[in-house]
Amino acid sequence: MFTGIVEELGEVTAVENLGDSSRFRLRGPLVTEDAKHGDSIAVNGVCLTVVETADGEFTADVMAETLDRSSLGALGPGSRVNLERPMAVGDRLGGHIVQGHVDGTGTILARTPSENWEIVKISLPDALRRYVVEKGSITVDGVSLTVVDAGPDHFTVSLIPTTLALTTLGIKEPGDPVNLEVDVIAKYVERLMAGRTEGAAQ
Repeated sequence: MFTGIVEELGEVTAVENLGDSSRFRLRGPLVTEDAKHGDSIAVNGVCLTVVETADGEFTADVMAETLDRSSLGALGPGSRVNLERPMAVGDRLGGHIVQGHVDGTGTILARTPSENWEIVKISLPDALRRYVVEKGSITVDGVSLTVVDAGPDHFTVSLIPTTLALTTLGIKEPGDPVNLEVDVIAKYVERLMAGRTEGAAQ
């Protein structure tokens, strides 16, 4: 489990195409300082399993399912990425509950800078619309954010200087894809309520 509080701005150093999957090598001295084979690291909000680590880098295998459902397939050597290790038991939950299981992708539509922050407008797939509410939580490329406005086909978030400086959201441009993970609690509530409604109808 993650919190959506990015620890490090890392970089893709190599991508090996393996046919129906890819092997990524990524640089992240901070997140690899205690990482070992089998550990999890979130890359742009996608939970990946560490294959090996060496000299501040780690490798991870990315299956076709993950490449199809996320924006990781668009990454190449030199791409900057948000990195986060899973939270440890007893840690403060600084963001919100994040699984690292991407629900879909959106596209940055516009950026509106202000004196001390920036408003970013992001497209919202129809399948995720019902889970996104004003003042609710959403994860964008692994960054836990609060929704400012929830429109019919988009949402906006407000980025503070720290987020702009320390994550890829500071360098993304209109047209760039981003990974989206909605609040898992909302999905559980929906499923439970659907079962309750089906039971009452019988």
